[in-house]
Amino acid sequence: MDNADKSVPGLRWGILGTGWISTMFVKDLLAPRSSTAKHTIAALGSSSLEKGNAFVEKSWQIAPDQPKPAVYADYQGVYKDASVDIVYIGTPHSLHKANCLDAIAAGKHVLCEKPFTINEREAQEVVDAARAKGVFVMEAMWTRFSPIFTALRPEIIDKNSIGQVQRFFMDFGNYMPLDDLPASSRLKDPALGAGALLDIGIYTLTYASLIMGGFKVGDAHPKLSRVISSLSISHGIDESNAVILEYPATSSPTKAPAKTAILSSTFRYRSDEDFARIEGSNGTIVIFGPAGSVPNGYRMILGPRPAFGEADTREVRTYTVERPEGTLGFFWEADAVAHDIANGRKENALMPLEESLRMMKLMDGIRRDGGLVYPQDEQ
Repeated sequence: MDNADKSVPGLRWGILGTGWISTMFVKDLLAPRSSTAKHTIAALGSSSLEKGNAFVEKSWQIAPDQPKPAVYADYQGVYKDASVDIVYIGTPHSLHKANCLDAIAAGKHVLCEKPFTINEREAQEVVDAARAKGVFVMEAMWTRFSPIFTALRPEIIDKNSIGQVQRFFMDFGNYMPLDDLPASSRLKDPALGAGALLDIGIYTLTYASLIMGGFKVGDAHPKLSRVISSLSISHGIDESNAVILEYPATSSPTKAPAKTAILSSTFRYRSDEDFARIEGSNGTIVIFGPAGSVPNGYRMILGPRPAFGEADTREVRTYTVERPEGTLGFFWEADAVAHDIANGRKENALMPLEESLRMMKLMDGIRRDGGLVYPQDEQ
């Protein structure tokens, strides 16, 4: 790792997996942009050299002048590669624990895709190993690093622009042709941690946690008063789910009423462009984008909605997320990780390990109440 200039730190990445999420992560890091960190893809681990080389050939079309990585027909090659500072894990959910533990044992820092693991017990194993080894580990909940949350926080917390937040609605629908997929697909196989909750429902829980929880994470996050959920289970996975999070009223440091988040996610339908709504006592914020994981911005509508038949004269302010053309925003989390590691931190303040454990525990409870059990839960 190049630490000669901590203001622009450098990281050398080893990539595990060649699926969609790894493809998008690598393309974002290769894309030309003004950056506060320097990223190099040093190694790639795949199930075969043929598959790995095909991934590199396709991904590097946008950056033919960028150095290409060493390609390994397994993951061990990445762990052993001395030129790798950090391992990015983009493998199926069921492999996350083993991949994390192997990378940590090799002394590598780790950025592991969400969900961190299958359940809280597995997550705790990874956390314990990381802290014992003294390496940086973070769950790659990349949307948390979008500038949209940097913009939303002062409007909601500091300026109180829409009054007291009272309700939050979010739907993340990502259509998947489940009927046409083989039983072995990562989207369909319970042994691989398939299901809408762990795959996309985690985004709805993330938005709700930040917005309704006052942007407090980990142990500082307020305790929920109740969680109500319903899972539509077919072939051993939840194809759709609905979750209600209830936050208690508070009297200190400020008096606030109880708050409710109403969340849904599904593989059977694609959500509308306006996928989330924050309702306050004096206004509304509508969040929009192609998917819940890729927010493009929000519209803040100031003042209460007028009664039926009355003219709507409310002021509308729009915030738009700016990102380089052709990118999704994975580089924001990568930049944050680079700065953390350059400054000797073992966790990230926005996504600490205690927050990953809290989120895994929450999803464990939702699955338990809905009767969704994975093989890993019984081990």
